[in-house]
Amino acid sequence: MSVITIILVLLIAFLAGMEGVLDQWQFHQPIVACTLVGIATGNIAAGVALGGSLQLITLGWMNVGAAIAPDAALASVVSAWLVCGPSHLSVHDGIAIAIPLAVAGQLLTILVRTIVVGLVHTADGAAAEGNIGKMERIHLTALSLQGLRIALPTGLFMLASATTVQAAMNSIPKVITNGLNIGGGMIVAVGYAMVINMMATNELWPWFFIGFALAAVSELNLIAMGIIGVCFALIYMQLTPKYNSNAAVEGGSGSGDSLEDELDRELEDL
Repeated sequence: MSVITIILVLLIAFLAGMEGVLDQWQFHQPIVACTLVGIATGNIAAGVALGGSLQLITLGWMNVGAAIAPDAALASVVSAWLVCGPSHLSVHDGIAIAIPLAVAGQLLTILVRTIVVGLVHTADGAAAEGNIGKMERIHLTALSLQGLRIALPTGLFMLASATTVQAAMNSIPKVITNGLNIGGGMIVAVGYAMVINMMATNELWPWFFIGFALAAVSELNLIAMGIIGVCFALIYMQLTPKYNSNAAVEGGSGSGDSLEDELDRELEDL
């Protein structure tokens, strides 16, 4: 791999680490991180395939309160490097590696956030002093730690040769890799169930079952399904008063009348 490729992958890893707390550009999402690594290494197809599979697994991963979810960023970047990089592991092997990497990343996340607590207290002192510049430096330091949380482990994996990685993978018993693959498939089902549970409403259930019915039509490819999905979304928006411009105008005039009536009542009281 060229030096530019290595720099790009490390940059992607750094951005993915920061996005784990920022959630601004979603670089930590598997479909984004794996695709970017695939582009950087010139193996886009494998990156997209791995990212799509890992995205299904991570659908239900979220931080709730003090509970830290497994780290999708570390799992995505490192597994994408092993699949798209010189090691050329299969997508199935990448998925099997991603799950324990996510658990390891979870521990790193807890460690970094514990360190950041001390920086926050230092920032509180800077705020009491009115030292804005110091607060900015502390903020950037904490954010950089989040980026290094992914970039440093990725760099360590990049130092390993392809033969070493292949030998390590071959030394893992099949019963373990197969078990991880099966576990990953079960996590996909749990992720879907959690997402459906959050978005389940009486208005959306018919569209959900229509999608299942259309998926059984073998002549429809993913592009056709996507077009149908977009059309259904537009139809739903046109039929829903919330998104209907005419209904919005009528609602606006109605709210204006009520405001005018309220003003009249206040004038009468005066």
